[in-house]
Amino acid sequence: MNVISKSKKQIDGIINKSKEHYKGSNETYFEHMKVALKISFELFFASFMACIHAIVPAVFQKGASSKIIKLYEYLQSKKRVNK
Repeated sequence: MNVISKSKKQIDGIINKSKEHYKGSNETYFEHMKVALKISFELFFASFMACIHAIVPAVFQKGASSKIIKLYEYLQSKKRVNK
């Protein structure tokens, strides 16, 4: 098997697994992208708040943990995590 056909086979496998994943969530590709990006940005902001809090403890005392709890509840409501 040459390198090009091996690479194509690997890419096809990734595409098929991706399709299974977002279809299993009852979403289109772009709906799944929107949800994943929302979660990613929320985690980024929670991380930022935790970093600032580590340096200045009086700031964002409950910001990061509140955001993480809200994300967890959101994921539970979308049936993306087990209780």
